[in-house]
Amino acid sequence: MDRRHFLQLLGIGTFGMFSGSGSVQSAASAHSSRNESVQSVRGTTASIDRKALVTRHHPTVHDFDPLSPFTVGNGEFAFTADVTGLQTFPEYYEEAFPLCTQSHWGWHSFPNPHRYYLEQTFEEYDTYGRGVSYASDTSNDAAAWLRANPHRLHLGEIGFQLSGRNDSLVRVGDIRQIEQTLHLWEGILRSAFEVNNRMVEVETCCHPEMDQIAVRVRSSALNDGRIGIRFRFPYGSSSWGKQTADWDSPEKHLSRLLTRTANSAVIRRRLDGTLYYVFITWEGNADFSQDGDHLFSLRNAESESLEFTCRFSPNLKNRIPETTGETLQAVRDHWEQFWHSGGAIDLSGSTDPRAEELERRIVLSQYLTAVQCAGSQPPQETGLTFNSWHGKFHLEMHWWHGVHFVLWERPELFERSLDWYRSIMSLAREKAMRQGYDGVRWPKMVGPDGRESPSGVGVFLIWQQPHFIYYAELLYRYYNDPAILQQYKNIVFQTAEFMASYAWWEEKDNRYMLGPPLIPAQEIYPPESAINPAFEVAYWRYGLATAQTWRERLGLVRSDRWERVLRHLPDLPQKDGLYQNAENAPNTFTDAENRRDHPTLLGAYGILPGGEVDPEVMRHTLQRVMQSWNWESTWGWDYPMIAMTAARVGEPELAIEALLQDAQKNRYLVNGHTYQDERLPIYLPGNGGLLTAVAMMAAGWEGAPDIRAPGFPQDGTWSVKYENLTSMP
Repeated sequence: MDRRHFLQLLGIGTFGMFSGSGSVQSAASAHSSRNESVQSVRGTTASIDRKALVTRHHPTVHDFDPLSPFTVGNGEFAFTADVTGLQTFPEYYEEAFPLCTQSHWGWHSFPNPHRYYLEQTFEEYDTYGRGVSYASDTSNDAAAWLRANPHRLHLGEIGFQLSGRNDSLVRVGDIRQIEQTLHLWEGILRSAFEVNNRMVEVETCCHPEMDQIAVRVRSSALNDGRIGIRFRFPYGSSSWGKQTADWDSPEKHLSRLLTRTANSAVIRRRLDGTLYYVFITWEGNADFSQDGDHLFSLRNAESESLEFTCRFSPNLKNRIPETTGETLQAVRDHWEQFWHSGGAIDLSGSTDPRAEELERRIVLSQYLTAVQCAGSQPPQETGLTFNSWHGKFHLEMHWWHGVHFVLWERPELFERSLDWYRSIMSLAREKAMRQGYDGVRWPKMVGPDGRESPSGVGVFLIWQQPHFIYYAELLYRYYNDPAILQQYKNIVFQTAEFMASYAWWEEKDNRYMLGPPLIPAQEIYPPESAINPAFEVAYWRYGLATAQTWRERLGLVRSDRWERVLRHLPDLPQKDGLYQNAENAPNTFTDAENRRDHPTLLGAYGILPGGEVDPEVMRHTLQRVMQSWNWESTWGWDYPMIAMTAARVGEPELAIEALLQDAQKNRYLVNGHTYQDERLPIYLPGNGGLLTAVAMMAAGWEGAPDIRAPGFPQDGTWSVKYENLTSMP
């Protein structure tokens, strides 16, 4: 039995059991033996030299690039470093791409002396003659506090203390001969630079099973005391976005040196109601000291090498940190196993000049999503790098962060976050009941506590509602195991109950209506006017039909209520042979104001398998979108969504064009992140969406043409080798 399946049997999965979140029991562990047999028969079409595939895309920088620091992590915890391999010059990166240390357990809330509560943000909206309350009033202090709390913490900064001659401060311009490479195959960040005419070599990695980094430094400059390690701790930040730390409020938090031995130290951190610990160990004779309220240092002046580990944990009693050498070996073993398992796509035999860049994006996106999106909670849109939306996650984005893991035959990396939905079901049920609906209504912008955040937009979104049904169905198809039905049936059925009760019966037209109030995934229409958006109608049909199939698989009769809604859902809005955004937007292709933000009307036959969609009408709609959409207003996941639609309607060249379209929101940085704009320089739904699209284009989809790599052009310029990819529904 290989290491992956051994870890699955222990309930650890590919990345392990994380110190900060306790035991993460995935469905993959319960089905490991079945998963083993699945792995052996799934569609391998060519033998790929995986090490060559990965290593040819190791990202390297030779200068300070504020948009491309590198991150090491394990899905639960991540550490982002500058060119020194640590967080030495955070001020240089602050405005572009802050250097942070984050986890899934590291959350903080400011005191709430005014006792703000969600009901203070409620507004009533007419819903076919009855008032329904939504947390949409963002104009008051209660809304501001509720949106900002809880917020994800920057757990601590770890950087070099570098002194020049006469103890002068070393600045960015004093760092020369930079060569830094993220060795993806090993999961190790290797950095080399010159300071004070001395070379410094650094290895940085993150333990696969603990929230711990390990660092190995080699330099003759260690002997003269001009190189030390700085540990610095901030207060929580109220910022919406990148400013994840407050360094100007030292009186609001405490950093106490709890214990100190010859080779270790423990720091206790307290920020209001948040408490956590920092465990630091080192090898050899070094001096550790507290130099300020929240500043500590480690120095070794007797050797040309320094090795240390730093682990963060909410618990004082926890595993003993492994040494730097042990951690480096565990990291190498883990990442080699990661790259040997799951799916792979090799485009190196292609003559199309775009293939190399597409392959680079694919490899880097696998690494980034494993590090950023594979934890015990749904990820925030900026993962574990720095905050966006106060560090909270958006449930409508979970599809884009996680579905690809199943298609790439790493389902355990997705399943870890699914139990979180079970933990908030009572809140989701309370919300549905308060609004007069049955079942559970899932929030949009949310923290680990499950309490939704006030918003003038998010509270009206509904496209996250069917997501869990899609997830459960995808896992059932992957494992082909009745145990999946038992595991997720309650969440599937309660989700379907809400969906059926949400639809409003319109007597005069003998049909059900979605909205108002609602805001579609294309967030450009007011909640009072949006009616029957194309994608949401298609997703309601898919979700309820799939829930009915689950009842049949479990030996239950089909729900009459769900069936009535299914039979009377409206047709997708059409005009002049083209699908439209929504019934309230019949001028989608005659009024440019409608052709901005997400072109989600395409998702009805791209994200989804189609159902009632006319493929020819959708093909013409796709072509019109490509000709006339406002690309500046799009987001990173729009491009893979377009590619999936293009593949389904038989336009593979358009699929490639979409994935590699020259647009700001489709820019992939040196480190592999997708750039959106100055306030959102990274956007992981784009990376996850790319992996979903290319898996579908290579391995196919239900009803795809019986040809190799049916979503890629068949003109001979694309050589698509792939292994262990699962076709899409």
